[in-house]
Amino acid sequence: MVTLARFGVSALVFLAAYLLSFWVVFAQIFPLDRPLPATVCALLFAAFASRCVWNNLGAGPASGTLATAARYAAIGGAVGFCGGFFGPMLFAPDANQGPLLGIFLTGPAGTIAGGLAGLARGFRKHPKSAAVNQ
Repeated sequence: MVTLARFGVSALVFLAAYLLSFWVVFAQIFPLDRPLPATVCALLFAAFASRCVWNNLGAGPASGTLATAARYAAIGGAVGFCGGFFGPMLFAPDANQGPLLGIFLTGPAGTIAGGLAGLARGFRKHPKSAAVNQ
């Protein structure tokens, strides 16, 4: 895959993983008057997620069915989350619950749809891994 496309997808996954992990997980664990621990934990998680996507996008044909499904799920979840999180901010800035669409609806739906699409592609690409050994 072209390096520029790998960078773009990894940056999108980094942004989605940072925002989602900060607001859904780490801001609930750490107190809001001290945001530094939540920020550091969210940055570490986002860096790990984007690094995994970066490595898997360069893996090429050696990856298996589950790796393909996980890669598609990460990309689909990131695109769905960013679309649902930033879309209402751009198109309806007066709506007070706009980012919740990305957190609770389009992010998980994109992850599920991406995972299913990756699973279907993995089964087509690696037909022997779908067969049960007898």
